[in-house]
Amino acid sequence: MKRFFVLICCCLLSLLLPAATAHATVDLELGAKTFKGNCVGCHIGGKNTLVATKNLSLEALHEYHMDTPEAIIAQVTNGKAAMPAFKSRLKPDEIESVAAYVLDQAQKGWGKKTA
Repeated sequence: MKRFFVLICCCLLSLLLPAATAHATVDLELGAKTFKGNCVGCHIGGKNTLVATKNLSLEALHEYHMDTPEAIIAQVTNGKAAMPAFKSRLKPDEIESVAAYVLDQAQKGWGKKTA
């Protein structure tokens, strides 16, 4: 019975690990390049030129429940309100990478120096 339990646990882990590590393989350089080529017009420095409160600061991402890769991927893919959908312009790896880049930059304060 113990072996059966271990076998089941191993099988479940093998199914879950690819999903858990999917975002670990994103390319932040590709995300930066994609952001500069497609997003910087409205979101320079993590700001929002159309709706100032809906910027890309970590606080705003938390407030609007956009603080996960999945939420940002959905927003970039499908658009919402003033933001256009990018699903026809960007490849899935570009969207995943730009989501990771946005979270990375938000966590770093979009280049702000901290004392």
